[in-house]
Amino acid sequence: MDRRVRRSRKVVAEINVVPYIDVMLVLLVIFMVTAPMLQQGVEVTPPSAASKALAPSDDLPIVVAVSKMGEYSVSGKAAPSGTVSIHEIQAYVLASRQLNPKIPVLVKGDKEANYQFVMDAMVAMQSAGVDKVGLVTDQPGTSGLKSGGGK
Repeated sequence: MDRRVRRSRKVVAEINVVPYIDVMLVLLVIFMVTAPMLQQGVEVTPPSAASKALAPSDDLPIVVAVSKMGEYSVSGKAAPSGTVSIHEIQAYVLASRQLNPKIPVLVKGDKEANYQFVMDAMVAMQSAGVDKVGLVTDQPGTSGLKSGGGK
């Protein structure tokens, strides 16, 4: 009888993660390149004013932007993207305020925008049940979200 010694090979339970790291790095580069292109809304340069900054809040404010050409856009949770009509913004604000009545609403008008466009946005917010509408301004010499009182 021929006896051969059988060597049993042990199963190696290792996962080669190098291909996953390569894929992750490629995706990271793709997202870094495309992220700046995802800015939505209209280009707005708010006017400068010496005003007090908003008090910090847990709620992300709804910001209605008015461009110098009279185009409207809105930012906030689940906001419609791109340029939208004032009636769509009004419906969005009304629905958002029904879910959270304390959410702040700001109007960010371009400093070169016709005053009528900004007033139309403020009247639409008032019709949506917003009792206080903040106006976004830049501090002289700086840029950031600042608000002067509302209504």
